[in-house]
Amino acid sequence: LWTFTPLRNLEALRADDVLRPAVVNTVVFVVVSVAIEMVLGVALAIGVAGLARAKRWVRTVAILPILVPPLAIGSMWKLMYNYDFGIFNQALTALHLPPVNWLGSTSIALWSVILVDVWHWVPFVFLILFAAVEALPIDVLEAARVDGATRSQLLRRVVLPLLKPAIVVALLFRTILAFKVFDEVFLLTSGGPGTSTELVTLHLYKVFFEQNQLGYGALLSLALIAAILAFLLVGRQATKAVRV
Repeated sequence: LWTFTPLRNLEALRADDVLRPAVVNTVVFVVVSVAIEMVLGVALAIGVAGLARAKRWVRTVAILPILVPPLAIGSMWKLMYNYDFGIFNQALTALHLPPVNWLGSTSIALWSVILVDVWHWVPFVFLILFAAVEALPIDVLEAARVDGATRSQLLRRVVLPLLKPAIVVALLFRTILAFKVFDEVFLLTSGGPGTSTELVTLHLYKVFFEQNQLGYGALLSLALIAAILAFLLVGRQATKAVRV
């Protein structure tokens, strides 16, 4: 029972040298990946909605990555990142460039993981925003064109403001899911090299199942839940502000 006492948990917290880099990596991962996904999702939704033909085919191809299980994605991209025979290094070699240790370099590994997450989740943002673009009131757009609005003005002053509620919803969902990412990182790097790709969820797994610190793991889990709830409250207020 002593394992679950608050004193023991606080001692474990002070002795945990991995928690701080895990929190920093998680924040960087969430901010960068979600920001890129939102920008690409908005651009893709507006671009596909503007197609006169082949809209259904482009939409179908665009959402394929989200249909692939995370375990399969991690395995696939690990092969593609392989230093000896991965497709990326093969392409670099064909261009007479030196190969890159995508998952073994402390300066590149986290960005390689972010690239995988962006590839996987841009279709999710695209689906939400594409539905919102398709539902935009045509009369408002036509009135703006009649008033002489250019394409850029139409995008900045009409389309994007009307898409704000959908953008906020997509942002909230993606941020929550990004905090929970585990499968892909576990398969790609397992938090390495060193702690360069260690995320909070991966650290929780190691605390529970490798270090067998159940009390300390429960404390970290509660802290993560509290952080997500705080973000939800902030997001709820932002959603109300957008609607008003």
